[in-house]
Amino acid sequence: MRRLEPAAIAGVMSREVANFRTYWKGTTFSSVLEPIVYLLAFGLGLGATLVDEVEGVPYIQFVGTGMVATAVIFSSALPAMFGTFVKHRFQNTYEAILAAPVDIEELVTAEMLWIALRSGIYGCVPLLVTFAFGLAPAWGMLLVPFFCFVTALGFAGFGITMAATVDKIDQFNYVTALCITPLFLVAGTFFPISGLPQGVQLVAQINPLHQLVELVRGGAFGFEAVDIARFAFLVAVALLTWRIAISRMGARLID
Repeated sequence: MRRLEPAAIAGVMSREVANFRTYWKGTTFSSVLEPIVYLLAFGLGLGATLVDEVEGVPYIQFVGTGMVATAVIFSSALPAMFGTFVKHRFQNTYEAILAAPVDIEELVTAEMLWIALRSGIYGCVPLLVTFAFGLAPAWGMLLVPFFCFVTALGFAGFGITMAATVDKIDQFNYVTALCITPLFLVAGTFFPISGLPQGVQLVAQINPLHQLVELVRGGAFGFEAVDIARFAFLVAVALLTWRIAISRMGARLID
């Protein structure tokens, strides 16, 4: 019977934590600084010169709440792709782990959980920075780390799937250009998707990043009834990518 052993998952995650201690400064610096630069560039630059408010919200706060999604995808999908590829193809880490009483499901699950935990923390940084620009704290914001965690699970599964699919590490350029960048641009971070062409709006509505943006703004400015459906969508994406990642990684690792 297929099952997930908590001890096996905890063992893999403890290995990741021990390894993370050796490079956490560089990873944290890039994961935190990049969304802050976007926030300051668009919020202070564009917001101070061309745009005052969007949908009744000061533009700097509109961008700040949206940048949470950017921090999540940059700290989940990219580390999952490159980190998984390096550990599997170059370091043979996964072969060593599978020699222990750990199976593919437990290995992939542990990797996704670890990446999602990190992203859940990194994703909150733009929101905290926005406090300095007048964003008022709200009780709904306490749910933002949880929203980030679930969204990061989905993108971690996507990244692991891509790492198990491509043959060379430079092929991630195609994934970034064709998937990650478009999702980032049509998430509603810098402008409402209502101004996009109808076809692009349909794409944006199934974009997990857009769902996260709306959930974060709901936590900051007031939830709506439809937000329950948005969260359910993110959970479904996480479950789907989890199973696909297990399947693809199993095909790659097991002859």
